[in-house]
Amino acid sequence: MEEPGFRVLLREAGDRKMEAVRAVRTVTGLSLWNSKLLLDSAPVVVTGPNWLEVADEAARLLEDAGARAAVLCDWCDRTITRGADPMDPAPCKGPWPAEACRASCPPASL
Repeated sequence: MEEPGFRVLLREAGDRKMEAVRAVRTVTGLSLWNSKLLLDSAPVVVTGPNWLEVADEAARLLEDAGARAAVLCDWCDRTITRGADPMDPAPCKGPWPAEACRASCPPASL
């Protein structure tokens, strides 16, 4: 069975815009100019599908810089509540069994 990917949604730039631009640059690898353009176009997805831990770390970096970010599940497009267990108690709306959805049932290693 294919693993779901998790994307990071940048919701708002926040008050510390320069720090947020640098965080977007760190997460995406874009230039400062393109990072600023991406930040100005919020809400926008800033990462492609990735492992939950990678997406969670990227969202943490953005939030530490003052931006508002969320992690989205590619299977069911739900917003993942970081640090919760289960992350989202609602059933998965994707085509896979709910017990396989990491948005509902995170791995035991987290």
